[in-house]
Amino acid sequence: MAPRTLTTSHAGQGMVTAPHALASEAGLRILQEGGNAIEAMVAAAATIAVVYPHMNSIGGDGFWLISRAGTPPIAIDACGSAARKATLAYYADKKLDAIPARGPFAANTMAGTVAGWGAALAVSQEMGGRMPLARLLEDAIARAEQGITVSESQAALTTSKLGELALQPGFAQSYLVGGRPPACGETMRFPALARTLRQLAAKGTQDFYRGELARSITADLARCAAPLTLEDFAGYDAQQVAPLSVTTGVGRLYNMPPPTQGLASLLILAQFDRLKVAQGESFDHIHGLIEATKQAFLLRDKYIGDPSSMTQDVAAFLSDIRVQALVNRIDRRKALPWPQPASPGDTIWMGAIDAAGTAVSFIQSTFFEFGSGVVLPESGIIWQNRGASFSLQPGSPRTLGPGRKPFHTLNPAMAHLSDGRCMVYGTMGGEGQPQTQSAVFTRHVYFDEDLQDAITAPRWLLGRTWGEDKMNLRLENRFDPALIAALRQAGHDVELIEPYSNTMGHAGAITRAADGQLKGASDPRSDGAALGY
Repeated sequence: MAPRTLTTSHAGQGMVTAPHALASEAGLRILQEGGNAIEAMVAAAATIAVVYPHMNSIGGDGFWLISRAGTPPIAIDACGSAARKATLAYYADKKLDAIPARGPFAANTMAGTVAGWGAALAVSQEMGGRMPLARLLEDAIARAEQGITVSESQAALTTSKLGELALQPGFAQSYLVGGRPPACGETMRFPALARTLRQLAAKGTQDFYRGELARSITADLARCAAPLTLEDFAGYDAQQVAPLSVTTGVGRLYNMPPPTQGLASLLILAQFDRLKVAQGESFDHIHGLIEATKQAFLLRDKYIGDPSSMTQDVAAFLSDIRVQALVNRIDRRKALPWPQPASPGDTIWMGAIDAAGTAVSFIQSTFFEFGSGVVLPESGIIWQNRGASFSLQPGSPRTLGPGRKPFHTLNPAMAHLSDGRCMVYGTMGGEGQPQTQSAVFTRHVYFDEDLQDAITAPRWLLGRTWGEDKMNLRLENRFDPALIAALRQAGHDVELIEPYSNTMGHAGAITRAADGQLKGASDPRSDGAALGY
């Protein structure tokens, strides 16, 4: 992908960053009309579900961190749980020893993101927010009705994944053009999805789960033999939960609790803080983060899954003693042998901060690109395949079971820094999410790199993303050759890939200083923008 030249955006009132500029514009308009950061994020979330359909959908999940100025954030878990019919016996009866990645049997978990919008707007109302849902969905409805311009990444991913997607129920009718993948720049319209968004605007988010829309969705799911039923929808609600947090030398960092990998993101940065690296972009910087990632992933993969099935107090892993124990296992000169199992994923991250200092870090996903590939004809919703991350082997926190929550790579991040700044940041990219977060955060906060430069700079990925099975260390080839040689000498299995690769995720960040000044950045690897006023 050819790079876009981006610079850090500056503003004094409010700002939104998203991996598609139209989503940023939708959120910014809400801020300019007097809405708050939560309301702006709902508008951006609805819009990006239309204009970036390969990355997310209202048939997926979402997670929120929301902080009022000067106060710790609250978290909203809008992760859908497994259907009541989704048992080990259900899949055994179908002669399956693993949950398929695509198709109706992959569409086995509730879509939580719309419930998350509703829960976030309830928080907004407690803060004085009064923007009607109908206004927040206007941009998304208009885009679905009038048409979107197909992005380069949508065109490329539809082509590359066509063999997996073309025969899934409803996919060809909605996301192909005359049986072929759309070309970059073509126009696509989604009239059924527009009607669904209009229904939500008129009836509210609960209609998705307990109204006319729920009945339509479940009828379509039944027709394609997916296991979700109306009973599953009626019993679902997003949950307000306590975020995980850790104090470091630069401030207090926040992320999501299980079933997400938020613990891993915090552990990487907590370990790095104790390494006391002196120079950014050095071997100590990059090697230190990679080795901290390995320690965090080993712990994550052993313990993290459905919260109700876990036996460990996750917050205890962030204690000084436990973090230092991980640091003690890091060899500052040599790479720990790898690989370990990994998890793919496709996602969007967005951030917003308003004039009052309310900050939102938000993530929305369907797991794989285009999720299960199943598109429901009446509603136009493409359903996620997050439940494919469940195991069919009994006895683990990730074992499939009715009502259980699947392991999530999603983890929106926030930091309250010691210098008075608030920072929201995140990315899509499966295994790469904690790694990209650590790259952006350390470059900007520890080594004072410009915010846009910290995102634009070359990145790395240990493990897989975008459905790939590679487990080595991939580096964009823009790194200093001397650094690449040093990493190889230390024992890292380095593979160089093209610059500005989608493999490295689509990151974004916004900071708000104590005096209210905002800085924002988006990723040249995406179609996004950081917009403020």
